[in-house]
Amino acid sequence: MWTVLIILLIIWVVLSIVGFAFEGLFWLGLIGIVLFVGTLVFGFIRRSAAKKKI
Repeated sequence: MWTVLIILLIIWVVLSIVGFAFEGLFWLGLIGIVLFVGTLVFGFIRRSAAKKKI
């Protein structure tokens, strides 16, 4: 589970960097940031839910 989240976070960072590096792809940078934050939130929610089960 954590491996998938880390891979997704790396992909979102790369998309954001590419999006901000090229002016025409600014929207890609914004989408990358939104997906990065969403993945982080999802990971923290899953982590806290797993701790409550124990």
